[in-house]
Amino acid sequence: MRKFNIRKVLDGLTAGSSSASQQQQLQQQHPPGNREPEIQETLQSEHFQLCKTVRHGFPYQPSALAFDPVQKILAVGTQTGALRLFGRPGVECYCQHDSGAAVIQLQFLINEGALVSALADDTLHLWNLRQKRPAILHSLKFCRERITFCHLPFQSKWLYVGTERGNIHIVNVESFTLSGYVIMWNKAIELSSKSHPGPVVHISDNPMDEGKLLIGFESGTVVLWDLKSKKADYRYTYDEAIHSVAWHHEGKQFICSHSDGTLTIWNVRSPAKPVQTITPHGKNLKDGKKPEPCKPILKVEFKTTRPGEPFIILSGGLSYDTVGRRPCLTVMHGKSTAVLEMDYSIVDFLTLCETPYPNDFQEPYAVVVLLEKDLVLIDLAQNGYPIFENPYPLSIHESPVTCCEYFADCPVDLIPALYSVGARQKRQGYSKKEWPINGGNWGLGAQSYSEIIITGHADGSVKFWDASAINLQVLYKLKTSKVFEKSRNKDDKPNTDIVDEDPYAIQIISWCPESRMLCIAGVSAHVIIYRFSKQEVITEVIPMLEVRLLYEISDVESPEGEQAPPLPTPVGSANPQPVPPQSHPSTSSSSSDGLRDNVPCLKVKNSPLKQSPGYQTELVIQLVWVSGEPPQQITSLAVNSSYGLVVFGNCSGIAMVDYLQKAVLLNLGTIELCGSSDPYRREPRSPRKSRQPSGAGLCDISEGTVVPEDRCKSPTSAKMSRKLSLPTDLKPDLDIKDNSFSRSRSSSVTSIDKESREAISALHFCETFTRKADSAPSPCLWVGTTLGTVLVIALNLPPGGEQRLLQPVIVSPSGTILRLKGAVLRMAFLDSTGCLIPPAYESWKEHNVPEEKDEKEKLKKRRPVSVSPSSSQEISENQYAVICSEKQAKVISLPTQNCAYKQNITETSFVLRGDIVSLSNSICLACFCANGHIMTFSLPSLRPLLDVYYLPLTNMRIARTFCFTNNGQALYLVSPTEIQRLTYSQETCENLQEMLGELFTPVETPEAPNRGFFKGLFGGGAQSLDREELFGESSSGKASRSLAQHIPGPGGIEGVKGAASGVVGELARARLALDERGQKLSDLEERTAAMLSSADSFSKHAHEMMLKYKDKKWYQF
Repeated sequence: MRKFNIRKVLDGLTAGSSSASQQQQLQQQHPPGNREPEIQETLQSEHFQLCKTVRHGFPYQPSALAFDPVQKILAVGTQTGALRLFGRPGVECYCQHDSGAAVIQLQFLINEGALVSALADDTLHLWNLRQKRPAILHSLKFCRERITFCHLPFQSKWLYVGTERGNIHIVNVESFTLSGYVIMWNKAIELSSKSHPGPVVHISDNPMDEGKLLIGFESGTVVLWDLKSKKADYRYTYDEAIHSVAWHHEGKQFICSHSDGTLTIWNVRSPAKPVQTITPHGKNLKDGKKPEPCKPILKVEFKTTRPGEPFIILSGGLSYDTVGRRPCLTVMHGKSTAVLEMDYSIVDFLTLCETPYPNDFQEPYAVVVLLEKDLVLIDLAQNGYPIFENPYPLSIHESPVTCCEYFADCPVDLIPALYSVGARQKRQGYSKKEWPINGGNWGLGAQSYSEIIITGHADGSVKFWDASAINLQVLYKLKTSKVFEKSRNKDDKPNTDIVDEDPYAIQIISWCPESRMLCIAGVSAHVIIYRFSKQEVITEVIPMLEVRLLYEISDVESPEGEQAPPLPTPVGSANPQPVPPQSHPSTSSSSSDGLRDNVPCLKVKNSPLKQSPGYQTELVIQLVWVSGEPPQQITSLAVNSSYGLVVFGNCSGIAMVDYLQKAVLLNLGTIELCGSSDPYRREPRSPRKSRQPSGAGLCDISEGTVVPEDRCKSPTSAKMSRKLSLPTDLKPDLDIKDNSFSRSRSSSVTSIDKESREAISALHFCETFTRKADSAPSPCLWVGTTLGTVLVIALNLPPGGEQRLLQPVIVSPSGTILRLKGAVLRMAFLDSTGCLIPPAYESWKEHNVPEEKDEKEKLKKRRPVSVSPSSSQEISENQYAVICSEKQAKVISLPTQNCAYKQNITETSFVLRGDIVSLSNSICLACFCANGHIMTFSLPSLRPLLDVYYLPLTNMRIARTFCFTNNGQALYLVSPTEIQRLTYSQETCENLQEMLGELFTPVETPEAPNRGFFKGLFGGGAQSLDREELFGESSSGKASRSLAQHIPGPGGIEGVKGAASGVVGELARARLALDERGQKLSDLEERTAAMLSSADSFSKHAHEMMLKYKDKKWYQF
């Protein structure tokens, strides 16, 4: 056996697994007498590198919004310091502020490729958007004052920053330094006023005169400040608090929104009282009384149009008696008022206008509304204000995501097939116009393979997404709840449900991309098998099976003191009785002592079901109540299209169903499955001291509770019973930090017996050697349990064609038992050359074809049982079984069943997800551990190739959704609304820069509005202001050093100087040096030119003097 070079393993391996001990371990696991044939492995540690690629979905907990009207880029900030930038569909970017503080405001430097963010920790950051991955150029931390509002005038480099104390500071956005010019609150308000005006809630300059600054204080005072004379021109007072202020573009009027639901419109030169007071949602009372107060108007915008009336757009302001009414955006245009109801509360909104210039007619064409959980764009140009169809993948969380699967390198015809059936599901009534946020450019899609993400949701829906080339687009949505009767009201609700809410929630998805067979397991212990069809069908009776899975311990009395009825189907029976498909659940709802019995949790519809093209129900399987005990939730599931079988298991046992014949083939408790060869007693055991309390979330599970016994209860066998109960952190009304996941009654862990039961945790159909004596591979099922047992069940399948539908499938345990430490997570099989043997499948064919054709097809159809490579193998060739558990991985040589290779993956933690994936024309085992490490191992020798600390397991959501797939791709749900994709492939990391889209594209700034002849003549039109002269150091001096601290960002020149390394760094340094040298040379050139011109002018003057006095005598001077 060759020795492996362990030195190449990346740094950061967990404690106790140094390269020396691994070398020793590798030698231990291969005794000299037991040599395996050499398999050339091509994967090395240099093929691996871990990096985040893209983030999809709606920004979680949004808090701020900004738009660049020239670049057509939208920015959204969140409460966790994230920044999401959106251009044209397919151009998206995610950035993160290191502090994680909430973003309170965003301001674009319009058409400059830069953005200023203001955070709740009183920092300002300047982002450079001219690179594919935006970076911070400068930061400024305010030390003595809290930032409340920022304003950056168009084409200005001076940012006004209002504070909680009521002062305004001015920041130069080029150097990110404070000016010495400060507007103090006590100078701005009336000297006679004794009270503090409150924080600054608004700053804007007069559109027609940049020298006049409008300052809104929270208490209701508004001040028009003259920047040149450094005094207040006018003060406007109103007795209600101000939330926002907006100018009319002519600069003669402005509008304020107040906390009592009123709008006040003011003439600039009439500070005594507003010219108009409007209560948009107030009831006008008779006798001239004031309208009743309404809820605060949180924001107002005042936008003018050339041909007609201005638009006044506002959020909030509804009357207090509209209890339960949804949040609204109100659009007032002339005499018409439109109230647009929103599904979620409004965070912010912006009106998109044709011009970036504030002193021109605004011509608004759309309103972008940022909601708590959605982004809506309203078309202002069309009657009825329709919304635009949103092209971004922001509906991932439409119903909370409960599970996730990721498939790379799918058959090429799959995405078009799903798209064609999904296109019919599109809603109507959208705006006819193109999506107006269309800035940036797409990256170059370097990946040629197709990728599909499937998400399962709390409402029972399943969504298919096209995830190719780092984009995301919804293809098709399947509603699994359609097959069940819905209870009309709470009284009507049957008492057989095992979860308080979301009874249709998806827990496990098993999908065969080649055959397009889909199988889901739901929270109410139900399994549904779907077939894909392009034809619409009407199913008269939904095929249904009920399965009574029983966990009984012989010679131990059952809780009710009566023995269980014998199993309906003897194992290995040559003639299993097909259960007739039922149209409704069985009626025997109680056993002799009045306990609920033989009742499924959900009621299947007994009326005909119209099934649209796409996924259509083939069979519904439900577990039933047993003697007052609800069925346990399903913990593992597998479907095989070649065999026509589906198998599922829970902590009670395992069941196998022939979905072609609609018959139950196997129904076994875990104890019977292990049979007499099981050396472990399964009696109800007393509670272990090390077991965690039932309410603890996965992240709270102690990692040091493993006792020396090889097959002891691992930290996650407690997990199995609550692992799949619904995620509380996805519920909008629950605290996100709540990590107790035992919401359903069935998964409550009150019964210690249930907690300690052995559950089925992994299932894998394959064609391999079932016993040591086998000379040829045959179809079988490998079963893994939470106690680390692996069992093999042999399958005897009838020949294909009509015989497959008439003759029974014979199922019999083979007696083969293997053992690992910890719960078994994943199994796969390799051939003698080390290549992956995929499970057998039958290629997809349209099955809803007319009968005549169908008969002909059936006669021709003597299909092979398997299209996997193993069926063509030589008898002499051996295979390898790869088994990954929570603690270790083993490679077993078949048919000898010798352990060829073994790797203890983790001692102190446990593996949450393990996948056998292909990468760079080879395969490896990829694992994600609860301690945050991502690891990969070569196959079959299990050499460590990558070990990187990526992220700690902070909540159950990550554990439930993390998955690896082929070509070095992985993903998980990073928040309830967002999918984070990452890669562990060095090649993808290198190509990522090319694949990412560009946010900034060179665009001409539109021309400024024409002032007109008379306005120019009589001094009308916009007044410009030399801000440099006012705010520069020469006139206003330096700001106090203790007021704010400048922090150079990693994206600036300082960052490049400090962080540059390697060839790229040297190039960057050389380029910087050249730039600096060029600048110095150009400065020198300018100075030389100035000196030349000054010498030239001196010589000219001297020559003129000489000519003037040439002929004069000395006494004439």
